[in-house]
Amino acid sequence: MPSRASSRVDAGAVAALLGASTLWGTSWLPLKYFGSHGLHGVTVTLVAYGSLGALAIPWLWTRRAALRGHGPALAAIAMLGGLANLSFATAVGAGDVVRVMVLFYLLPAWGVIGGRILLAERLDARRVTGVICALLGAFLVLGGVDIASHPPTPNDAFAVVAGLALALQNIAFRKFFAIDVWSKIAVVFVGCLGWALALRVLGVDRVPIVRAEVWLLLVAFGLAWILTATIGTLWAVAQMEAGKSSILLVMELVTAVTSAALLSGRRLAPFEWLGGGLIVLATLLEAQRPTPASARGG
Repeated sequence: MPSRASSRVDAGAVAALLGASTLWGTSWLPLKYFGSHGLHGVTVTLVAYGSLGALAIPWLWTRRAALRGHGPALAAIAMLGGLANLSFATAVGAGDVVRVMVLFYLLPAWGVIGGRILLAERLDARRVTGVICALLGAFLVLGGVDIASHPPTPNDAFAVVAGLALALQNIAFRKFFAIDVWSKIAVVFVGCLGWALALRVLGVDRVPIVRAEVWLLLVAFGLAWILTATIGTLWAVAQMEAGKSSILLVMELVTAVTSAALLSGRRLAPFEWLGGGLIVLATLLEAQRPTPASARGG
């Protein structure tokens, strides 16, 4: 029988994850605002996420003794996490919010495939069904049988890459369990800074001239909104079983689609509703899979 203290922790984790998922699901609002001022993926990542990365570097330096020997693992997490956030910011800032979020939620398929390849996780009928549902759902969202006459856009590709990179980042979080979660979070933001700086050096994404308050809002978006959502999500996930956290994270997709539909007047076609429903079903199928004892814990 769970203790009163553990029940309080579980309730707090559920509340934190719901709050963080709502922040992620409505993050399209500030991203669209910055996009309207000409601030797009690379610049947003450099300033908002990069600000967190710049703050994380000296903190990681103080932990260098504890992290010694984990360099390759930290580099992998930084690369994947940075790519996921950069791609997500680019897709949401310039693309159709509903379409981007639905494609981003191919996470269950990538998680199953990556878990099988990288962690040797077992495939059963439920997991295979989930992958088929997710991929069929994406096919419908992208136009179904008319996909050839309406080819996917670059923003569609960014959305898929964001979900794939995030799924691989989550696998890396599980695989490199010897590294504490806060160090993993920190190197994700360092990865965002690294990706954005590299692309800026290559001349990607012209920086427009905007008012000073817009730049301050962009920094605040990173230091307040993104940091709160990230810490809330990762702390909560570490406190509960993967199944429960996966179900609650669907709140992000629901929040994004609902808020976008209400505020922008965007209406989904019947085949898009069907495709989105199949992707949600895939998430729920994966969420209800029993979690092995060895995979639990923070």
